[in-house]
Amino acid sequence: MPWFTEDAYDFFRELELNNDREWFEKNKKRYEANVKKPMEAFAAEMIPRMKEIDPAIDMTAKSALFRIYRDTRFSKDKRPYKTNAGMHVNSAHKGDLGRPGLYFHIDPRVMGIASGCYMIETPKLKQIRTFISQNLDEFDALLADSHFKRCFGTIAGEKNKILPPDLKAAAQRQPLLFNKQFYYWAEYEVEDAGREDLPEFVMDHMRAAKPMNDFLTRALTP
Repeated sequence: MPWFTEDAYDFFRELELNNDREWFEKNKKRYEANVKKPMEAFAAEMIPRMKEIDPAIDMTAKSALFRIYRDTRFSKDKRPYKTNAGMHVNSAHKGDLGRPGLYFHIDPRVMGIASGCYMIETPKLKQIRTFISQNLDEFDALLADSHFKRCFGTIAGEKNKILPPDLKAAAQRQPLLFNKQFYYWAEYEVEDAGREDLPEFVMDHMRAAKPMNDFLTRALTP
């Protein structure tokens, strides 16, 4: 049996066109049955698999899920609901996207698998950049790894235009030092979320990410 059915994708396609409270309340049971419960079940399947490569993970499936409700307090976009469902499994506290782990996502068109460091506090960003600059050969070798390149291609993320003077020489050799984020993203057709071997397919990506994740975790360790 597939983990996600076609109605999970259709729900978000329709939500894009009807992002209001009235429509959502009429379709809430559909969301809970075809999106939320399958995502929680998938998280329950993935947590023990992730613990095999990161024994420090200690979380429940429920805590791995992101809420569908958007925080609109400080946003010009007042649409009340996210048009995607996601889960995040790592060894940090809930919602910490600055430590490597598994991020899994479905939306109307895309299934995404990601890892690395997405939201990085300024002191932690400095640690990562400094560690990379001191270990450029190792970092370059991890980037060139065939399994990593097949699954993710390279490291993504927003960039700074200016770096501290002590990093400029290293950045001439490795421009990724300008990154403010160090994450890796694999994107597929959303229908791929219906494949029966989805857990193993995702774990293949996590095994590809593990050497780079270990590198970044060392950078973040005091």
